Amino acid sequence: MASHDDQARQIQSAIQAILLREWDPIGVADEPRAKDEYDAYIGGVYRLLASGASAEAVAAHLSRLEATKMGLSASSPEQLLPVARKLCALDVRLRSPGPAT
Repeated sequence: MASHDDQARQIQSAIQAILLREWDPIGVADEPRAKDEYDAYIGGVYRLLASGASAEAVAAHLSRLEATKMGLSASSPEQLLPVARKLCALDVRLRSPGPAT
């Protein structure tokens, strides 16, 4: 079993990939240097997912980020539900590492 740090990195990477490939409100997914563009939002998304938030709540959070943090004309939460559902499908639980072998 992976350590908590390894698990956390895997979860962060999965969230990062969905935000970049599926959400991408500023259209930078094809820019290699922009891989970390949405990293500042991973923690907030993780906290929602870890608390068991609904896809609707996650979609509303993403919509608020677009409007308040990015200054964009925000997508409606309904438009963001497919992305939110993908995020909610992630397993974000940290498991105890197994015994050392």
